[in-house]
Amino acid sequence: MTAYISVGEKKQFVRWFLQTHKMKRRECIWILNYMLSNEDLLEKTHFVEEAHYCPRAMVMSSTESKEIPFRFYKGNLMTADAEKSFHDLRLNPDEDLFVQLNFPNMPPSALYLSVLEENPYVPKHATITDEDRVVAEKLLNESMTVFQEDTILKQIDEALDANDREKFFELSALLQSIKTLKKTESE
Repeated sequence: MTAYISVGEKKQFVRWFLQTHKMKRRECIWILNYMLSNEDLLEKTHFVEEAHYCPRAMVMSSTESKEIPFRFYKGNLMTADAEKSFHDLRLNPDEDLFVQLNFPNMPPSALYLSVLEENPYVPKHATITDEDRVVAEKLLNESMTVFQEDTILKQIDEALDANDREKFFELSALLQSIKTLKKTESE
């Protein structure tokens, strides 16, 4: 885990979340309110992404999310029964609980970022490294450049067919500038 996140910060986040988002299942509201009333449980609660990798996890979704409404994971078991998971929370408040909340968070809320922790259970092969991001960005840039070049070439053909010299020279200059930029980036 990374830095310590206080119970007060978690309470502030959960209150904000309940005020700003509607849940797909009403039981999720009950569970989040129970967390607010139980500091021992909240102390052991960690807000993470990819919670399904964790030994004891809960996934809840707001109505704006396309994700599953609710899931509870414990060991190799998984259930969509919120009452069973609530029962487990009451019986085992001293066990770590990893919670994933699915809601639109673009741009990410400062309160959400303040309680979000790195998930220690995500397998290394499932995480995106900085190197992966660089490769993906490079691939995206290259494909965008190819798309731009193809589009401009089609427009140049159309300008030639229409005998529009001004448009032809304008598009040719644009194509040349893209190729020059591409060449300088690859060096």
